[in-house]
Amino acid sequence: MKRMAVVLAAGQGKRMKSKLYKVLHPVCGKPMVGHVLDTVKATGCQRTVVVVGHGAEKVKAYVGLNAEYVLQETQLGTGHAVKQAKDLLSGETGTTVVICGDTPLVTAETLEGLMALHEGQNAAATVLTAVMEQPAGYGRIIRGEDGGVLKIVEQKDCSPEEAAVNEINTGTYCFDNAKLFAALEKVTNSNNQQEYYLTDVIGILRAQGDIVLGYQAHDAAESIGVNDRLALSEAEGLMRQRINRQHMLNGVTIIDPASTYIAADVIIGADTTLYPGTTLKGKTVIGEDCIIGPFSEIEDCVVMDGAEVKHSVLNQAQVGARTSVGPFAYLRPGAVLGEEVKIGDFVEIKNASIGDGSKVSHLSYVGDATVGKNVNVGCGAITVNYDGYNKSRTEIGDDAFIGSNVNLVAPVTVGKGAFVVAGSTITRSVSENDLAIARVRQENKPGYAEKIRARAKAKKGSPSPS
Repeated sequence: MKRMAVVLAAGQGKRMKSKLYKVLHPVCGKPMVGHVLDTVKATGCQRTVVVVGHGAEKVKAYVGLNAEYVLQETQLGTGHAVKQAKDLLSGETGTTVVICGDTPLVTAETLEGLMALHEGQNAAATVLTAVMEQPAGYGRIIRGEDGGVLKIVEQKDCSPEEAAVNEINTGTYCFDNAKLFAALEKVTNSNNQQEYYLTDVIGILRAQGDIVLGYQAHDAAESIGVNDRLALSEAEGLMRQRINRQHMLNGVTIIDPASTYIAADVIIGADTTLYPGTTLKGKTVIGEDCIIGPFSEIEDCVVMDGAEVKHSVLNQAQVGARTSVGPFAYLRPGAVLGEEVKIGDFVEIKNASIGDGSKVSHLSYVGDATVGKNVNVGCGAITVNYDGYNKSRTEIGDDAFIGSNVNLVAPVTVGKGAFVVAGSTITRSVSENDLAIARVRQENKPGYAEKIRARAKAKKGSPSPS
């Protein structure tokens, strides 16, 4: 049976009080509508239609080719929103899921359970429900003696008996596609809001004798729809707990989950340990047996097996196996570290590759450079890569030694096995196995230190000018 989905993403979200449209607000690093689309895709939906309205171009720019689109120019209710997909989907046969783009916590397992019940019972509609201790504000699910759904009653329309029901409507549904669009033709806006409600379809289907079921989510948290910043924060916290729990079940040690932030798309290998204050963002991939943190921020990076990163910031970088980074290092975009490399404290690497076994241990900047294998870059060494107008590259061959406080003024090449003496400013290339010295020869003046001190004391004791 063909599966389809309609994702409602047309609302502006005024209660968010934001310039960013509601469904684009991120939860654990991914826009809410992105979570929903991933969930829908995981259930095998062959067509997904996103209903856009406010911020349509920005929503489409984010979703791209992962969905089809229809425009709801004026927001006249959920039923009206789904009806916009009529031209695209009404001729299809199969199951259609309708889900809001601001419900990032609905899981693929729950959606699959909903669809399986719906299809197995040949239902016309199946409502995803949840049981809440305090259901105030939610539409109540009123079931018949057969366990099916008789109707959905909004809070303001509940009788005292109906208000006591704690099973609520989550706003996610499964429909027989043909019956959905046929019923939508019968929905009217004869209500106080003068809107076309999707919930009216349930009553229409039930009245014509069709099967309407309810599938209860195991976790009521999945019912959360994000309408303001408070709900956004709640969804963020629940998603973080879910993500961290899954990584721990997969063999990752998280010392303090409450202080560890892992974005939704991050991948982490088994036997890796995350220390407190760790933040993993974007499409980061961490290998096995790594030690990350404490207090490290890694975004859109690849960190290979056995590497260690502590007290450091990494962005769009690659760290080789068994390489150590930090403390207090900064790897900027384009930094590529080989295996068993050491990047020490207060070192910055940008758009540069560092070969296997090389060391940049402290207080250095390596930018726009290619550094070979087994190179030692001394304390305070700098590649001078920018002349105020252009960036130039530095090439350092295998087994070279770069002394402390060396300036390599690019473009320049230091050959294999060459030795650059500490304190040198190198402006011309150094050939293989050469020794390079570029500094003034030292001169010692016997006893001159006493003269310097006497002069300084006399200056200190003289009266200041009026």
